[in-house]
Amino acid sequence: MNFFSACPKIRLINLALATMVLTLSTFGCDGTRFIFSSSKDVFSTPDEVGLAYEDIWFKTRDGVQLHGWLVPGDPQMPLILFFHGNAANISYRVDNLQYFNKIGFSTFIFDYRGFGKSRGQAIREEDLYMDARGALDYVKDRGWSSARMIYYGRSMGAAVCLQMGLEFAPAVVVLECPFTSMSDIAKHTAPVTYALFGWWAIDAKFDNLNKIKGLSAPVVIFQGDADKIVPKEMAQRLLQQANEPKSLHLISGGGHSNLYQVGGDKYKNAWIELFRYWAPMHKM
Repeated sequence: MNFFSACPKIRLINLALATMVLTLSTFGCDGTRFIFSSSKDVFSTPDEVGLAYEDIWFKTRDGVQLHGWLVPGDPQMPLILFFHGNAANISYRVDNLQYFNKIGFSTFIFDYRGFGKSRGQAIREEDLYMDARGALDYVKDRGWSSARMIYYGRSMGAAVCLQMGLEFAPAVVVLECPFTSMSDIAKHTAPVTYALFGWWAIDAKFDNLNKIKGLSAPVVIFQGDADKIVPKEMAQRLLQQANEPKSLHLISGGGHSNLYQVGGDKYKNAWIELFRYWAPMHKM
């Protein structure tokens, strides 16, 4: 099992190794486009679990039409801006939306270009950041300031979340199952593939370990100690580099995608405790 091929949510190079090597050797293309594994299938919608929601279309600054859902919660509570991980799409995160809604959060989740119903194709790391800026532009136009938001990113989405935290500081940055960098996770999960061509074939850095030093917002990290994709040591290294206030919640028995299911009160209470970062700003 590895980051590239074993998990349907985070597939990468191994499934397309021959094609990638041939393409790169023939055309000299950047292999980053092979990282992004998207699904067009709609697995579920919020109304199937009893959630009211708005079906949203918005444009990025470079004109790409993206699709998302806005699930309203308690208007006196912060908005979660949800950056999902690789593969799948927003329809695979309906259970997470329901979980946050029960606590009281409003949530805006969207698909990157080429994922789900969103148009276009992600071929560069910067494409995901451009899409995230578009999502921020949209929710700000709806009246939400960054200071009234919680940025929440899972796996690869944690890298997008972190970058937005640098550009537009929120009330708090929440990273779940984050990796330290693309090269680190490649070496960890597919060392042979990485040694053969990964170091020169992929431009994407997703250099979270260095970027996290620049965050001014509080940082909260969730990590499962049974995660077979991203080891807990990566979360610990990220925590060491982050500025105060910061915290790491290690979930016993937690894998890469089920922390909200196995985390129990520890996971839920950690989310409720985020109010201490948001409430003072809300009173200003």
